[in-house]
Amino acid sequence: MARNVGFLLLSFLSFFIGLSVADWNILDHKEKHKLGISLKNYCESWRINVELNNIRGFDVVPEECVDFIGKYMTSTQYNIDSERAIEECSVYLSSCFTMNGDGKDAWIFDIDDTLLSTVPYYKKHRFGGEQLNLSSLEEWMKEKKGTALEHSRNLFKEIKGRGLKIFLISSRGEHLRDATVDNLVKVGYYGWTGLILRGSEDSCKTVQQYKAEQRKRLIENGYRIWGIVGDQWSSLQGLPTVKRTFKLPNSLYYVV
Repeated sequence: MARNVGFLLLSFLSFFIGLSVADWNILDHKEKHKLGISLKNYCESWRINVELNNIRGFDVVPEECVDFIGKYMTSTQYNIDSERAIEECSVYLSSCFTMNGDGKDAWIFDIDDTLLSTVPYYKKHRFGGEQLNLSSLEEWMKEKKGTALEHSRNLFKEIKGRGLKIFLISSRGEHLRDATVDNLVKVGYYGWTGLILRGSEDSCKTVQQYKAEQRKRLIENGYRIWGIVGDQWSSLQGLPTVKRTFKLPNSLYYVV
């Protein structure tokens, strides 16, 4: 009798442990809450919450959402979302920017998936569904295969035409400088004032800490930073802040 009771108790506990482990799965979630939602609904909600910075620090795109994220990042909707963000930069500049004439008005751009797209690389690596292999990504960067994000290139030219100094602050390593410069120029980016890449002294810093320190140096040198465009929250957050920040969509990866 005691043996039977023990077996039933073990089965009971196993059942609930199984439920708790699998609760993240959309199919279990849908059944549990009796919601008439589809996998597409779930993955769109996941993507939006990544953009809102509610979902943070993920290593890979959830397996069930890989196809959805891949379709989004290669879709017209992604292009429209990016274009709208860039349009807001132009509206801000047209309505709020006043040239001071001392050569200290500045703007900051991130590089990867802000100026240059890494989507061609991630397309070969399941659109973020695989754990990032940094060596593989850097080998791809050395091949100078990043394509220009058209709307960002247009904004880059507009900002340069307005007379602002442009600084590119990237989490790429200093050893990628030559390849990065060649790739940028190849697709139509040139005339920036500074290209800041991570040195060995930055290797133990988070991206947010490193980029905030670079902003601080620019401000201490007298630059007024009117705006930042980046695809990661770590490019935009941290002190000192700037007048405006603009986030481009990217659900392929999360950088801290």
